[in-house]
Amino acid sequence: MFRFAYPQAFFVLVLLIPLLYFELAGKRKRRSVAFSSLDLLVEARLGAGPVKKYGKTALRALVLVLIVIAASRPQTGRSESSIRTQGIDIMLVLDTSGSMQAQDFQPKNRLHVAKEVVKEFISKRKHDRIGLVVFSAQALSQCPLTLDYDVLCSLVDRVDFGMLQDGTAVGVALATACNRLKDSKAKSRVVVLLTDGQNNTGIISPATAANIAMSLGIKVYTVGVGTRGLAPFPVDDPMFGRRLVQMQVDLDEETLQQIAKATDGEYFRATDAEELTTIYDKIDELEKTTIETKTFANYTDKYPLFVFPALLLLVLELGLGESVLRETP
Repeated sequence: MFRFAYPQAFFVLVLLIPLLYFELAGKRKRRSVAFSSLDLLVEARLGAGPVKKYGKTALRALVLVLIVIAASRPQTGRSESSIRTQGIDIMLVLDTSGSMQAQDFQPKNRLHVAKEVVKEFISKRKHDRIGLVVFSAQALSQCPLTLDYDVLCSLVDRVDFGMLQDGTAVGVALATACNRLKDSKAKSRVVVLLTDGQNNTGIISPATAANIAMSLGIKVYTVGVGTRGLAPFPVDDPMFGRRLVQMQVDLDEETLQQIAKATDGEYFRATDAEELTTIYDKIDELEKTTIETKTFANYTDKYPLFVFPALLLLVLELGLGESVLRETP
């Protein structure tokens, strides 16, 4: 890292430029000297080339430039930063039950859109550990809390239907996420649970899981997805192949609202892809990490590197001015 402590010194160099110009362009008064023969004068002048004519002025100019650079105090240093974060540990819980195949989030199904939104949410976090739980009739801890967002996003990409037996075990999924967070030392611990159905299986009820989260101080944001009323579901017909059939949306909003309220979280409803993106953006804003950065810099003066050459050139100019660069009057 390089800098000039007093860059104002360069203004002096700007002021010296006109003086150097006048020395080069102006005519100096010379003393008259008597020569016994004009041939001697011609011989003396023939030896006065550009080096003799401008050499002293060039040396003086270089000395002044070096002195000005030294006066501006060139410095080199090393900058160090320390970052302190109030970390947030986040478990993302994603429903992979068969109902997530509904294609009301055109042109893709609910799970595909949810995965894309989740990856975008992950990409916006910087210093938080994030994990992933997927569920249907059972819950699977797909990824523990991690700062390796690339690995996490690749695991999100692999989430698909058929990984677990079909069903919707909201309580088990939430309890699994809480189990991942219970030993966390983070200042804030959060679960973001996304589902499009109602709890219909599992040994742990949503209410019990909410109490577990509340006792551990874990905040739960619940996200219900799906259109209201009927939604198009793909059905494989043995005669006509795959076709879309309108089916009733079965989302238990009341339970999701109760979970969020019990844990000081919030409940959101997304009926299309745009709303789902907006919801995760809002959660991202609500759960911001506090970052404190302190920067330290140690600088070393380098002006001696310019002062000593300036002194040497000055001595050289004085010595050559009386010998090689001495001008004939």
